[in-house]
Amino acid sequence: MPNHLASESSPYLLQHVDNPVDWYPWGEEALALAKAQHKPVLLSIGYAACHWCHVMAHESFEHEETAALMNRWFINIKVDREERPDLDSIYMAAVTSMTGHGGWPMTVFLTPEGKPFFSGTYFPLEPRYGMTSFRQVLSGIAAAWEGRQDEVQSSADNISLRLQEGLLSAPATAAQASQLHTSVLERALADLAGRFDAQRGGFGGAPKFPQPMLLDFLLREHLRSGNVQALDMVRVSLQHMAQGGIYDHLGGGFARYSTDNDWLVPHFEKMLYDNAQLARVYLRAWQVTGDDSFRRVVEQTLDYVVREMRHEDGGFYSSLDADSEGVEGKFYVWSAAEIRAVLGAEADLFMQVYDVSDGGNWEGTNILNLKRSLAGFAGERGETEEQLEALLRDCRQRLLQVRSQRIWPGLDDKVLASWNGLMLSAFAEAGRVLQRDDYIAVAERNAEFLQREFRREIGGGNSRDGGRDGGRLWRTWKAGTAAKLNAYLEDYACLAEGLLSLYETSFDPRWFSWAQELGHTMLRHFKDPLNPGFYDTSDDHEQLILRPRDVQDNAMPSGNAKAAMVLFRLGLYTGNADLLQAAEDSVAARADLMGRYPSGFGEWLNVASFMLGEPQELALVGPLPDLSELRSVVNELYRPKLVVAAGPEGDKAEVPLLAHRVMMNGVPTAYLCRRMSCQAPVTDAVELRRLLSGQ
Repeated sequence: MPNHLASESSPYLLQHVDNPVDWYPWGEEALALAKAQHKPVLLSIGYAACHWCHVMAHESFEHEETAALMNRWFINIKVDREERPDLDSIYMAAVTSMTGHGGWPMTVFLTPEGKPFFSGTYFPLEPRYGMTSFRQVLSGIAAAWEGRQDEVQSSADNISLRLQEGLLSAPATAAQASQLHTSVLERALADLAGRFDAQRGGFGGAPKFPQPMLLDFLLREHLRSGNVQALDMVRVSLQHMAQGGIYDHLGGGFARYSTDNDWLVPHFEKMLYDNAQLARVYLRAWQVTGDDSFRRVVEQTLDYVVREMRHEDGGFYSSLDADSEGVEGKFYVWSAAEIRAVLGAEADLFMQVYDVSDGGNWEGTNILNLKRSLAGFAGERGETEEQLEALLRDCRQRLLQVRSQRIWPGLDDKVLASWNGLMLSAFAEAGRVLQRDDYIAVAERNAEFLQREFRREIGGGNSRDGGRDGGRLWRTWKAGTAAKLNAYLEDYACLAEGLLSLYETSFDPRWFSWAQELGHTMLRHFKDPLNPGFYDTSDDHEQLILRPRDVQDNAMPSGNAKAAMVLFRLGLYTGNADLLQAAEDSVAARADLMGRYPSGFGEWLNVASFMLGEPQELALVGPLPDLSELRSVVNELYRPKLVVAAGPEGDKAEVPLLAHRVMMNGVPTAYLCRRMSCQAPVTDAVELRRLLSGQ
């Protein structure tokens, strides 16, 4: 029987369009049907690159007998967690509170009003591993609904009340907000140092995640305080990650995480948000250390995104699956015989460098990885690292060409606003720092695409001062369909940061103007009017059982933390006290949390380090082509406490930081300020470098 997913744009939902389960997308139709038929809802949440989502789908959702039970007893709703992070957040909190753990696929049973009363994650078709079978769960829930409905309703009410109390009591009031102090950063740094794996990099044991927000915090702390240990933790982590199997040595880019302590065996899915954040932290580490291997990782990763994760109109796709031909990692691994067949005389060298053997290093096959740096191998051979890299580059290209003929993992080709904002930042920053005009062009095309496809008007008119309801955003787009779904706080915040990064690269004021508009929209529609911080959904969002507010960073920075970062930067550009106050109050309210639990508050720590590091505002005044020498000084180092504006002199500049600035003696001029207190303008690059260094 056909289900109701055929008109959806989510690749994850479309994977289930031929299931015998009578799936509905989340919406009024399904919820109204549950109320009319007085049936419970079976809510299944996952995403396209999720391995165990595929397993459960194959075992149960494609199984005629199981599907018949689902259709008889429940209204079945399928949700893509990447399209609907609000639903994922609410019901994941329910799963965690009921079971003590969470994950995907997420399986939640709801009353017709949407209140959860039973939940779990993956359930097998038959009982195994000490787990109840999915059909046993279905029959048990159906019996409880039929025979003990009052108990079920009471349980659902209690769970919903606990969720309300848990999620809505999270924000501190302004009076309770801790005073933000450098001791918070020092406490977080000490915690990370205590959990740091000095041999392999990273924090804690398997599974091991890259955690780019924490690595960026450590870079910032090294630059703010001179802490050498912080830089060592970054260097060791980035080196081992780039040498391990979590990194795709042929095609570039990182897998989601490592299943072991050595970064060897990845969970092979590739996510856009991981690669956006990792490209930026490797770029910044290259600026700080000068390690050219970090620059290679940046370029290989961004080149991979252009080649495999980009729509021709400029949007970036969401993910590549871990599985191909139903086997996790099959696309990426090699036998020694395959390597020899492709590379011939160069095979021995390649196999020595990339740890390939006849016996394999994982389940009888080989995950390419470097046991040590290229510099070490080059020294043994009497070559420079550059010479060895040139030899290996040709080998990698030949193997990549062969690999491209294999059956590919599934591509999730939807385009999400927030994830694209992160990648926009990566391309804009890399283009500026590496002087790669092609990367800048990718960033500009992406911003133009997002403005064309994702921007919408509600109430009419553009607004930069917050006086009218200007442009709003959609959440998701897929080729052939219009963008849809009301955007979330993370969409506004991540996109605004991407636009500011692009502005600091091209100094085209239209990108600053759009970022400023998005910032005011966050204040207008997401700000909690009573407490510091923001809700994840806008004040005109769909009514759910509660309005979520997630302050903890996960694989993605929390919308709250990213909003604080963006509003603080916009406040420095504009001098707008409301923007600065909203950011500072929000960060101060989480000071205790970020000090005690740094792993869950990496982006918050980045904002706090920015605020506590004597932020600087730099205005470069003059025709843009004539500012190249001054701009090169800005870009030569990682300067995390700096915002930069550039443009011709004039009283009516679109960027307030430039207003009323003039060139001195008719030559390009730099004005350096600290929280709106400015030093004497300079026209010399050497003098600007001295001022930026605080000398």
